[in-house]
Amino acid sequence: MSSYLLTAEDEYPHSPSAESCFNESVYMNAFDHRHQWGGWMRLGNRVHEGYAELAVCLYLPDGRIACQFKRPKILDNSRFSAGGLEVTVQEPLQAITMTYRGELMLVSDPDWFRDPKTLFARAPRVSAEVQWVHKGVSPVHGGLPTRDDQETLYGRNFSLGHFNQHTQVTGRLQLGDEHWDLDGLGWRDHSWGPRLWQNILFDRLYMANFDSCHGLMLLKIANGDGQVRRGGVLQVNGKYEEIIDLDIFNEWSDERDPVSFRLSVRTARRAALIEGRILNCAPLRNRREIAGVLTESRIAECFTEYTWGELKGYGMTEYVEVMRDGIPSGYPL
Repeated sequence: MSSYLLTAEDEYPHSPSAESCFNESVYMNAFDHRHQWGGWMRLGNRVHEGYAELAVCLYLPDGRIACQFKRPKILDNSRFSAGGLEVTVQEPLQAITMTYRGELMLVSDPDWFRDPKTLFARAPRVSAEVQWVHKGVSPVHGGLPTRDDQETLYGRNFSLGHFNQHTQVTGRLQLGDEHWDLDGLGWRDHSWGPRLWQNILFDRLYMANFDSCHGLMLLKIANGDGQVRRGGVLQVNGKYEEIIDLDIFNEWSDERDPVSFRLSVRTARRAALIEGRILNCAPLRNRREIAGVLTESRIAECFTEYTWGELKGYGMTEYVEVMRDGIPSGYPL
Protein backbone atom coordinates (compact mmCIF):
# COMPACT_ATOMS: atom_id res chain seq x y z
CA MET A 1 0.00 0.00 0.00
CA SER A 2 1.34 3.45 -0.90
CA SER A 3 2.20 5.81 1.95
CA TYR A 4 1.45 9.52 2.07
CA LEU A 5 2.47 12.48 4.18
CA LEU A 6 -0.28 14.72 5.52
CA THR A 7 -0.29 17.41 8.22
CA ALA A 8 -2.89 19.83 9.54
CA GLU A 9 -1.24 22.61 7.50
CA ASP A 10 -2.28 20.81 4.30
CA GLU A 11 -5.87 21.86 5.04
CA TYR A 12 -4.86 25.41 4.04
CA PRO A 13 -3.63 26.83 0.70
CA HIS A 14 -0.14 25.84 -0.43
CA SER A 15 2.60 27.83 -2.14
CA PRO A 16 1.98 27.41 -5.87
CA SER A 17 4.47 25.35 -7.86
CA ALA A 18 5.86 26.76 -11.09
CA GLU A 19 3.55 24.97 -13.55
CA SER A 20 1.32 27.45 -15.39
CA CYS A 21 -1.65 25.13 -14.82
CA PHE A 22 -1.13 24.87 -11.05
CA ASN A 23 -4.48 24.38 -9.33
CA GLU A 24 -5.53 24.09 -5.71
CA SER A 25 -9.02 22.75 -5.33
CA VAL A 26 -11.53 22.15 -2.53
CA TYR A 27 -14.58 20.01 -3.37
CA MET A 28 -17.53 18.99 -1.17
CA ASN A 29 -20.71 17.06 -1.73
CA ALA A 30 -23.65 16.58 0.61
CA PHE A 31 -26.95 14.68 0.45
CA ASP A 32 -30.05 14.48 2.62
CA HIS A 33 -30.93 10.78 2.48
CA ARG A 34 -34.44 11.21 3.84
CA HIS A 35 -35.54 13.86 1.34
CA GLN A 36 -33.19 12.75 -1.47
CA TRP A 37 -31.63 16.03 -2.45
CA GLY A 38 -28.17 17.56 -2.31
CA GLY A 39 -25.26 18.21 -4.62
CA TRP A 40 -21.69 19.45 -4.80
CA MET A 41 -19.63 22.64 -4.76
CA ARG A 42 -16.04 23.22 -5.85
CA LEU A 43 -13.53 26.06 -5.90
CA GLY A 44 -10.25 25.58 -7.75
CA ASN A 45 -7.64 28.35 -7.61
CA ARG A 46 -5.64 28.75 -10.83
CA VAL A 47 -3.46 31.54 -9.53
CA HIS A 48 -0.95 31.62 -12.43
CA GLU A 49 -3.88 32.01 -14.83
CA GLY A 50 -5.53 34.69 -12.68
CA TYR A 51 -8.87 33.03 -11.96
CA ALA A 52 -10.67 30.41 -9.90
CA GLU A 53 -12.95 27.67 -11.22
CA LEU A 54 -16.23 28.03 -9.34
CA ALA A 55 -18.93 25.38 -9.58
CA VAL A 56 -22.16 24.86 -7.64
CA CYS A 57 -24.51 22.05 -8.71
CA LEU A 58 -27.52 21.13 -6.54
CA TYR A 59 -30.06 18.41 -7.38
CA LEU A 60 -33.43 19.53 -6.00
CA PRO A 61 -36.18 17.17 -4.79
CA ASP A 62 -38.44 18.00 -7.77
CA GLY A 63 -35.78 17.12 -10.38
CA ARG A 64 -34.55 20.63 -11.16
CA ILE A 65 -30.84 21.42 -10.93
CA ALA A 66 -29.74 24.71 -9.36
CA CYS A 67 -26.26 25.59 -10.56
CA GLN A 68 -23.61 28.20 -11.21
CA PHE A 69 -20.31 28.10 -13.10
CA LYS A 70 -17.95 31.08 -13.07
CA ARG A 71 -14.30 32.04 -13.36
CA PRO A 72 -13.88 34.86 -10.85
CA LYS A 73 -10.55 36.69 -10.83
CA ILE A 74 -8.00 35.98 -8.09
CA LEU A 75 -4.64 37.59 -7.36
CA ASP A 76 -3.02 34.96 -5.14
CA ASN A 77 -3.49 31.55 -3.56
CA SER A 78 -3.84 32.78 0.01
CA ARG A 79 -7.44 31.70 0.57
CA PHE A 80 -10.39 29.75 -0.82
CA SER A 81 -12.79 32.61 -1.45
CA ALA A 82 -13.91 33.87 -4.85
CA GLY A 83 -17.13 34.72 -6.68
CA GLY A 84 -19.31 34.25 -3.60
CA LEU A 85 -17.98 30.77 -2.72
CA GLU A 86 -15.89 30.49 0.45
CA VAL A 87 -14.30 27.73 2.50
CA THR A 88 -13.62 28.16 6.22
CA VAL A 89 -11.52 25.72 8.26
CA GLN A 90 -13.00 25.20 11.71
CA GLU A 91 -10.74 22.31 12.74
CA PRO A 92 -8.04 21.06 10.34
CA LEU A 93 -8.76 17.62 8.87
CA GLN A 94 -11.99 17.41 10.82
CA ALA A 95 -14.48 20.31 10.42
CA ILE A 96 -14.90 22.55 7.35
CA THR A 97 -17.61 25.00 6.25
CA MET A 98 -18.42 25.88 2.64
CA THR A 99 -20.74 28.79 1.86
CA TYR A 100 -22.07 30.23 -1.39
CA ARG A 101 -23.94 33.51 -1.76
CA GLY A 102 -25.02 34.68 -5.19
CA GLU A 103 -27.16 33.74 -8.16
CA LEU A 104 -28.00 30.20 -9.19
CA MET A 105 -29.47 29.13 -12.52
CA LEU A 106 -32.49 26.81 -12.46
CA VAL A 107 -32.28 24.01 -15.01
CA SER A 108 -35.35 21.89 -15.80
CA ASP A 109 -33.86 20.21 -18.90
CA PRO A 110 -30.41 18.62 -18.35
CA ASP A 111 -29.74 18.75 -22.10
CA TRP A 112 -29.08 22.48 -21.65
CA PHE A 113 -25.75 21.51 -20.05
CA ARG A 114 -24.52 20.10 -23.38
CA ASP A 115 -24.26 23.63 -24.79
CA PRO A 116 -23.18 26.32 -22.28
CA LYS A 117 -24.60 29.06 -24.53
CA THR A 118 -28.03 27.45 -24.27
CA LEU A 119 -27.65 27.02 -20.52
CA PHE A 120 -26.72 30.64 -19.82
CA ALA A 121 -29.32 32.00 -22.24
CA ARG A 122 -32.35 29.95 -21.14
CA ALA A 123 -31.94 29.22 -17.45
CA PRO A 124 -33.78 31.60 -15.11
CA ARG A 125 -31.71 33.03 -12.27
CA VAL A 126 -32.58 33.37 -8.62
CA SER A 127 -30.70 34.66 -5.59
CA ALA A 128 -29.41 31.89 -3.33
CA GLU A 129 -27.46 31.10 -0.19
CA VAL A 130 -25.99 27.70 0.57
CA GLN A 131 -24.14 26.70 3.73
CA TRP A 132 -22.72 23.27 4.55
CA VAL A 133 -20.85 22.30 7.71
CA HIS A 134 -18.82 19.11 7.18
CA LYS A 135 -17.50 17.07 10.12
CA GLY A 136 -15.36 14.01 9.52
CA VAL A 137 -16.80 10.55 10.21
CA SER A 138 -13.83 8.68 8.73
CA PRO A 139 -10.06 8.83 8.68
CA VAL A 140 -8.47 11.23 6.19
CA HIS A 141 -7.22 9.34 3.14
CA GLY A 142 -4.23 10.50 1.10
CA GLY A 143 -1.74 13.36 1.19
CA LEU A 144 1.60 13.92 -0.56
CA PRO A 145 3.51 10.93 -1.98
CA THR A 146 6.61 9.99 -0.01
CA ARG A 147 8.59 8.56 -2.96
CA ASP A 148 9.55 10.10 -6.29
CA ASP A 149 8.43 6.95 -8.14
CA GLN A 150 5.06 6.79 -6.39
CA GLU A 151 2.02 7.51 -8.55
CA THR A 152 -0.68 9.69 -7.06
CA LEU A 153 -4.37 8.82 -7.03
CA TYR A 154 -5.28 10.93 -10.07
CA GLY A 155 -1.81 11.02 -11.64
CA ARG A 156 1.00 13.51 -11.06
CA ASN A 157 -0.06 15.62 -14.05
CA PHE A 158 -3.52 16.11 -12.51
CA SER A 159 -2.77 16.59 -8.81
CA LEU A 160 0.33 15.93 -6.73
CA GLY A 161 -1.22 16.27 -3.27
CA HIS A 162 -4.70 14.95 -2.58
CA PHE A 163 -6.74 13.86 0.43
CA ASN A 164 -10.39 13.01 1.00
CA GLN A 165 -12.79 12.16 3.82
CA HIS A 166 -16.37 11.02 4.43
CA THR A 167 -18.38 13.48 6.48
CA GLN A 168 -21.57 14.26 8.36
CA VAL A 169 -23.18 17.43 7.00
CA THR A 170 -25.67 19.97 8.28
CA GLY A 171 -26.75 22.95 6.25
CA ARG A 172 -29.38 24.94 4.46
CA LEU A 173 -30.27 26.11 0.97
CA GLN A 174 -32.23 29.34 0.47
CA LEU A 175 -33.29 29.58 -3.17
CA GLY A 176 -35.42 32.65 -3.78
CA ASP A 177 -38.58 32.05 -1.75
CA GLU A 178 -37.86 28.33 -1.37
CA HIS A 179 -35.66 26.74 1.24
CA TRP A 180 -34.47 23.30 2.29
CA ASP A 181 -32.60 22.23 5.41
CA LEU A 182 -30.00 19.51 5.02
CA ASP A 183 -29.18 16.93 7.67
CA GLY A 184 -27.19 14.26 5.95
CA LEU A 185 -23.86 12.87 4.85
CA GLY A 186 -21.20 13.76 2.32
CA TRP A 187 -17.65 13.54 1.08
CA ARG A 188 -14.92 16.08 0.52
CA ASP A 189 -11.50 16.33 -1.07
CA HIS A 190 -8.64 18.79 -1.33
CA SER A 191 -5.96 18.64 -4.02
CA TRP A 192 -3.04 20.73 -5.27
CA GLY A 193 -0.55 20.58 -8.10
CA PRO A 194 -0.67 20.80 -11.92
CA ARG A 195 -4.13 20.17 -13.36
CA LEU A 196 -5.55 19.94 -16.84
CA TRP A 197 -8.83 18.07 -17.21
CA GLN A 198 -7.54 16.78 -20.54
CA ASN A 199 -4.70 14.94 -18.77
CA ILE A 200 -7.33 12.38 -17.77
CA LEU A 201 -8.03 10.19 -20.80
CA PHE A 202 -11.01 8.78 -18.90
CA ASP A 203 -12.07 8.04 -15.36
CA ARG A 204 -15.01 6.69 -13.37
CA LEU A 205 -15.30 8.08 -9.84
CA TYR A 206 -17.85 6.90 -7.25
CA MET A 207 -18.48 8.69 -3.92
CA ALA A 208 -21.23 7.53 -1.56
CA ASN A 209 -22.39 7.33 2.04
CA PHE A 210 -24.73 4.60 3.30
CA ASP A 211 -24.69 5.74 6.92
CA SER A 212 -22.15 7.48 9.15
CA CYS A 213 -20.02 4.31 9.34
CA HIS A 214 -20.26 2.92 5.78
CA GLY A 215 -19.34 4.51 2.48
CA LEU A 216 -17.07 4.31 -0.53
CA MET A 217 -14.74 6.21 -2.79
CA LEU A 218 -13.77 4.18 -5.85
CA LEU A 219 -11.78 5.27 -8.89
CA LYS A 220 -10.84 3.73 -12.22
CA ILE A 221 -8.62 6.07 -14.22
CA ALA A 222 -6.46 6.24 -17.35
CA ASN A 223 -4.14 9.20 -17.84
CA GLY A 224 -2.45 10.20 -21.08
CA ASP A 225 -0.43 7.00 -21.42
CA GLY A 226 -3.65 4.96 -21.49
CA GLN A 227 -2.60 2.72 -18.60
CA VAL A 228 -5.56 1.97 -16.34
CA ARG A 229 -5.26 2.16 -12.55
CA ARG A 230 -7.77 1.40 -9.81
CA GLY A 231 -7.82 2.89 -6.34
CA GLY A 232 -9.97 3.98 -3.47
CA VAL A 233 -11.52 2.71 -0.28
CA LEU A 234 -14.52 1.05 1.26
CA GLN A 235 -15.57 2.56 4.58
CA VAL A 236 -16.62 -0.28 6.89
CA ASN A 237 -17.61 0.35 10.51
CA GLY A 238 -15.92 3.74 10.36
CA LYS A 239 -12.58 2.44 9.06
CA TYR A 240 -11.10 2.54 5.56
CA GLU A 241 -10.12 -0.57 3.64
CA GLU A 242 -7.97 0.04 0.54
CA ILE A 243 -9.33 -1.70 -2.54
CA ILE A 244 -7.21 -4.20 -4.45
CA ASP A 245 -9.58 -4.80 -7.37
CA LEU A 246 -12.49 -3.05 -9.09
CA ASP A 247 -14.64 -4.07 -12.05
CA ILE A 248 -17.35 -1.83 -13.54
CA PHE A 249 -20.33 -2.71 -15.74
CA ASN A 250 -22.18 0.30 -17.15
CA GLU A 251 -25.56 0.87 -18.76
CA TRP A 252 -25.82 3.96 -20.99
CA SER A 253 -28.45 6.28 -22.42
CA ASP A 254 -28.74 7.08 -26.13
CA GLU A 255 -26.70 10.24 -25.38
CA ARG A 256 -23.93 8.05 -23.87
CA ASP A 257 -24.62 9.25 -20.34
CA PRO A 258 -24.46 6.68 -17.53
CA VAL A 259 -27.86 5.30 -16.46
CA SER A 260 -26.87 2.55 -14.02
CA PHE A 261 -23.87 0.42 -13.11
CA ARG A 262 -22.65 -2.58 -11.14
CA LEU A 263 -19.40 -2.52 -9.18
CA SER A 264 -17.43 -5.58 -8.14
CA VAL A 265 -14.99 -4.56 -5.40
CA ARG A 266 -12.36 -6.41 -3.39
CA THR A 267 -10.29 -5.39 -0.39
CA ALA A 268 -7.92 -7.63 1.55
CA ARG A 269 -10.78 -8.39 3.95
CA ARG A 270 -13.92 -8.66 1.81
CA ALA A 271 -15.62 -8.72 -1.58
CA ALA A 272 -18.59 -6.45 -2.32
CA LEU A 273 -21.16 -6.14 -5.09
CA ILE A 274 -22.58 -2.63 -5.31
CA GLU A 275 -25.25 -1.30 -7.67
CA GLY A 276 -25.87 2.29 -8.70
CA ARG A 277 -28.84 4.03 -10.28
CA ILE A 278 -28.45 7.54 -11.72
CA LEU A 279 -31.20 9.83 -10.40
CA ASN A 280 -30.16 13.03 -12.18
CA CYS A 281 -27.25 13.82 -14.49
CA ALA A 282 -25.58 17.11 -15.41
CA PRO A 283 -23.58 16.41 -18.62
CA LEU A 284 -20.92 19.14 -18.32
CA ARG A 285 -17.86 19.78 -20.45
CA ASN A 286 -14.45 21.48 -20.31
CA ARG A 287 -12.69 22.92 -23.35
CA ARG A 288 -9.07 24.00 -23.51
CA GLU A 289 -6.63 24.85 -26.28
CA ILE A 290 -3.47 22.76 -25.94
CA ALA A 291 -0.59 23.26 -28.37
CA GLY A 292 -2.95 25.07 -30.72
CA VAL A 293 -5.55 22.30 -30.68
CA LEU A 294 -8.97 22.73 -29.05
CA THR A 295 -9.57 19.72 -26.81
CA GLU A 296 -12.85 18.89 -25.11
CA SER A 297 -13.57 16.69 -22.11
CA ARG A 298 -16.99 15.40 -21.11
CA ILE A 299 -17.62 15.64 -17.34
CA ALA A 300 -20.83 13.83 -16.37
CA GLU A 301 -21.83 14.75 -12.80
CA CYS A 302 -24.55 12.40 -11.57
CA PHE A 303 -26.67 12.26 -8.41
CA THR A 304 -26.78 8.54 -7.68
CA GLU A 305 -28.58 6.02 -5.48
CA TYR A 306 -26.30 3.17 -4.32
CA THR A 307 -27.24 -0.27 -3.00
CA TRP A 308 -24.76 -2.49 -1.11
CA GLY A 309 -26.54 -5.57 0.17
CA GLU A 310 -29.14 -4.31 2.64
CA LEU A 311 -27.59 -0.84 2.74
CA LYS A 312 -28.96 1.99 0.60
CA GLY A 313 -27.05 5.24 0.18
CA TYR A 314 -26.63 8.35 -1.93
CA GLY A 315 -23.76 10.22 -3.48
CA MET A 316 -22.10 11.20 -6.74
CA THR A 317 -20.89 9.44 -9.85
CA GLU A 318 -18.42 11.39 -12.00
CA TYR A 319 -17.26 10.31 -15.47
CA VAL A 320 -14.48 12.42 -17.04
CA GLU A 321 -13.21 11.61 -20.52
CA VAL A 322 -11.57 13.28 -23.50
CA MET A 323 -13.89 13.43 -26.51
CA ARG A 324 -12.63 11.85 -29.72
CA ASP A 325 -14.71 12.47 -32.84
CA GLY A 326 -17.67 13.16 -30.58
CA ILE A 327 -17.31 9.90 -28.63
CA PRO A 328 -16.16 9.76 -24.96
CA SER A 329 -12.79 7.97 -24.75
CA GLY A 330 -13.88 5.39 -22.19
CA TYR A 331 -17.25 4.58 -23.73
CA PRO A 332 -18.83 2.01 -23.58
CA LEU A 333 -16.69 0.54 -20.75
